[in-house]
Amino acid sequence: MTGALDAERRARVALNFLAQPGDQVLGAALRIRSAAELLALVTGADADGGALLAGHPEDAALTRLLPRWRDRLGLLPTVARLAAWQDRGYRLIAPGDAEWPTQLDDLGDARPLLLWARGTADLRLTCVNSVSMVGSRAATGYGQHVAIEMAATLAEHGTATVSGGAFGIDASSHRGALAADGPTVAVLAGGLEFGYPRSHHELFLAIAAQGVLVSECPPDQGPTRPGFLIRNRIIAALSRGTVVVEAALRSGALNSARHARELCRPVMAVPGPVTSEQSAGCHELIRDYSAMCVTRAADVLAHIGLADDELWDVLGSGGPRSGPATPRDRLDPVALAVLEEVPVRGGRGPASIAVRAGVDLDTALGCLGALAADGFIERCGLGWRAKSLESAKSSQ
Repeated sequence: MTGALDAERRARVALNFLAQPGDQVLGAALRIRSAAELLALVTGADADGGALLAGHPEDAALTRLLPRWRDRLGLLPTVARLAAWQDRGYRLIAPGDAEWPTQLDDLGDARPLLLWARGTADLRLTCVNSVSMVGSRAATGYGQHVAIEMAATLAEHGTATVSGGAFGIDASSHRGALAADGPTVAVLAGGLEFGYPRSHHELFLAIAAQGVLVSECPPDQGPTRPGFLIRNRIIAALSRGTVVVEAALRSGALNSARHARELCRPVMAVPGPVTSEQSAGCHELIRDYSAMCVTRAADVLAHIGLADDELWDVLGSGGPRSGPATPRDRLDPVALAVLEEVPVRGGRGPASIAVRAGVDLDTALGCLGALAADGFIERCGLGWRAKSLESAKSSQ
């Protein structure tokens, strides 16, 4: 790595401690200046700072932020502290690195400055085929069951789960993927060293051993209330689509769905009991925001373009199928119209059936012959009559 690249990376690390996560003013400034140039403006190391702050529309907002960043210079970590984090297994992933997921660039000026990561999996490769699964912290048993089963099935078929490491649906999604020996990505709202929520320490260790823990916050920074919502844009951007498993009307999971919609990624929602407040947000997404209703992993894979016919057959075997439910469903519309006019009791002649079905006599005769061969109807003294359901089934 060249000295210039080293300087740029060091500058990004410093700005990571000075600016707030998701700062779009900083993102806009980085479109026209390097991180090293911006850091020089903050520290006063650039004697020609006035010239650098001239002629760009973004400069007015940047000028207002510089004093605030200067006040935070005391937060910059020592070299020893950075080395200690590296020894603990934390690594930096910056735009342009081989491990950087390029789909994060879709966030524009809200793109993370860099990411802190810990885990055995490669973040970029893990997220190539991935789905974000989010939902309520106060999840019901129903929601937890759906999240675990869906994440496990997705993992079994090569699709990773991205979530936020929180209580409820997030934790269930991670545990489902881990149970199937699949990778999972947890995007934390606070620093990796802080590890919130604290009670998920063992879960985070398991995720790091099999997947990746990620945060845009400095490792020792605790989460803030706005930070959870800001973090959601990363969860949405990392994956091919977002599934809301269970969410109340004011759930933060709906914020993740909004980010996914703005990124033009598929938004999916799992329906729940109409009496459950914890599913009201999912129903609103389906009703008012055109979210796709999903009830199983096969639905999810189909919506993100990862389910071929063979995989659909395997995954679809456990629920309602899209193929014929009864032998009648295999009939074409004309044959079905003719069959509808064949009475079960008594009988009816072919000419009368043709008139009632709205087809010509030759078409009716052809359909009647085929229906008889398939066991749907039989001849009688008055013409044709339909077989009973039981006898029709026995002749199939």
